[in-house]
Amino acid sequence: MLPLRAALGAACVVCAALASADSLAQGYPLRPVRLVVPYPPGGATDFTAREIAQALSASMGQQFVVDNRSGAAGTMGHHIVAKAAPDGYTLVVGTFGGLVSGPALMGAQIPYDPLKDFAPIGLVVHSPWALVVNPNLPAKNVRELIDIAKAAPGHYQYASTGTGTPNHLGMVLLLVNANINMLHVPYRSSGQITIDLISGQVQSAFSGVPQIMPHVKTGRLRAIGVGHPQRLNALPEVQAIAEVVPGFNNSGYYGLLAPPQTPRVLIERLNTELKKAFNAPDMVKRLESNGLVTATGTPQQFGELIGKDLALWRKVIKTAGVTPD
Repeated sequence: MLPLRAALGAACVVCAALASADSLAQGYPLRPVRLVVPYPPGGATDFTAREIAQALSASMGQQFVVDNRSGAAGTMGHHIVAKAAPDGYTLVVGTFGGLVSGPALMGAQIPYDPLKDFAPIGLVVHSPWALVVNPNLPAKNVRELIDIAKAAPGHYQYASTGTGTPNHLGMVLLLVNANINMLHVPYRSSGQITIDLISGQVQSAFSGVPQIMPHVKTGRLRAIGVGHPQRLNALPEVQAIAEVVPGFNNSGYYGLLAPPQTPRVLIERLNTELKKAFNAPDMVKRLESNGLVTATGTPQQFGELIGKDLALWRKVIKTAGVTPD
């Protein structure tokens, strides 16, 4: 009799827990949700975050409020959410820079562990980098850039927003794979890079597609390659660098993450809503027109992607001898 009572009691506990979890998911969110963006307004991260906020606000019946918290090359915003309460009301639009390239370069200097201090919700988009040059540079494609760089080692320059940033490490990867040498010129902002690229003060850079699209269309800049494994619908005439350098991949991404220990039922609810919104045809079209590529999946798949890329870029950084400034 006692074993039966114990079994019934255990079953009741399980049923109560399931009912509680279901109630938590159905009631969430009961108030506005803070969506931390680790970069200033105006860039591709902010654009993506506002698409996320608008979609989730519409589908979940509460406002998802964008909170731009830039600083420390994108790591400050990630740190805020890593230490936030795990209640589903503070989330971060995680970036390749804050989750992969920054931690891969800085190691223990980063105040959070990208694999332990977040609960991945889901990947949202890939944000490929485009390799752009000043139109006066005698290189109309990636092969020609490699050839002129080999003919004059260290003569040609490339810009980035600082050592260890994704656009810097993307060029490092190209230099290593193509066995060429170019001079690194770090800047404080992508806006200043664009200005100096157009004027010819610096000759090349990896830049976000949304930022350079207007200048490519007017001929003030020339896009000669994209870091995504395939060509982009936004720039169909521009070759993927992998067509010239097999296996090359310099494509950042944005995804949604919560603090660790956030209830699994909330993670799954948010993931379901994300996939629904970002697989909608109008959303796909809007993102692709801005040079982004939708890429939804499970929380587990997003976490595995971060881990795989961390291992890859730690190896690239070690091979190239890149050290923090």
